[in-house]
Amino acid sequence: MGRDYILRLMAYAVPTFILGFVWHLRLFGGTYQALAIYRKDIVIPFGAAAILLQGSVIAWVYPRLVSTPGSITTGLVFGAGAALLSWTFTTLAVAAKHHMSSVAGFVRIETAFTAVQFLVVGPLLALASRT
Repeated sequence: MGRDYILRLMAYAVPTFILGFVWHLRLFGGTYQALAIYRKDIVIPFGAAAILLQGSVIAWVYPRLVSTPGSITTGLVFGAGAALLSWTFTTLAVAAKHHMSSVAGFVRIETAFTAVQFLVVGPLLALASRT
């Protein structure tokens, strides 16, 4: 693993973990509780492991899929594509399979989370690729 790979991994993992923790458990914790989709004993290490695995794939894929990895525009375009893919796993599939008090409410809040996540991560991937 080279320095560029580690920087891209961190560009995904650090903001995703921080944003995910703050968004899901603090800022909108009450909203998610009202949606009745969370277990009482959330296993944060599983979430951290998932983020590290996702980041590992994104860090490897990013420079292979884009022609100008250091461009902020490229980072935003990649982020939009990654957000769409992520949204199908984390929002649509979850809404289709899990009990919750409001499917529409869940889709709205998770769509907003995914948009914010990749608006942050996309440009950070580009900046991490400028080394």
